Amino acid sequence: YHLLRHLAFLDLCLISATVPKSILNSVTFTDSISFLGCAVQLFLVVLMTASEIGILTAMSYDRYVAILHPLHYEAVMSKGASVLLMAVSWLNGGALGILYTTGTFSLKFCGSNQIHQFFCDVPALLKLTCSEQHVTIRVSVAIGVCYAFSCLVCILVSYVHIFSTVLKIPTRQKRSKAFSTSLPHLIVVSMFLLTGAVAYLKPASDKPSLPHLLVSIFYSVAPPTLNPLIYSLRN
Repeated sequence: YHLLRHLAFLDLCLISATVPKSILNSVTFTDSISFLGCAVQLFLVVLMTASEIGILTAMSYDRYVAILHPLHYEAVMSKGASVLLMAVSWLNGGALGILYTTGTFSLKFCGSNQIHQFFCDVPALLKLTCSEQHVTIRVSVAIGVCYAFSCLVCILVSYVHIFSTVLKIPTRQKRSKAFSTSLPHLIVVSMFLLTGAVAYLKPASDKPSLPHLLVSIFYSVAPPTLNPLIYSLRN
């Protein structure tokens, strides 16, 4: 539950970075955000998203140790090991947040200042820049893709070993118990990565688009909202 509590805290922070400002704009009938506020929002969204991917990877390793090496679980996944995994996740998220934010706001902005999005996101902000060279952003995206892909590989390798071991368990009751501890995490990981991939692979629209807005809402709001439900129902 140490990692699970941390995941819940990250979900709370991720939603708090975007939803309150959107609600405030709706209530006050405004649609503006300051330059500094936009930069802070972008940094927080990238920080929380990257950190959550790291935490989900750590949780897959936790499931791997619990099912394949149950007698060594307390020694391998000690409190110190959990803290180390969480610290690495936060550091990676912070580094990517700084990289994306400085790279985006080092570009020259001109023309329209309307963002076709309910929060400040890199694809939407790139539509407002008149800089022809996006070297920093391309490097940032490449690093982000490598980070997400490496996490995905670790998760897949963990679950290949987990399922191959679970299927060898002779009794159905023990097999169901092992699946019940792994499937909620696998659902959360799949939902988070799938919605994130759809949101970032879909090109930003020059005009307001309801499907594009819904994809962004589903990516940034749905996973943090559904995570507590998935784990609570499982418990």
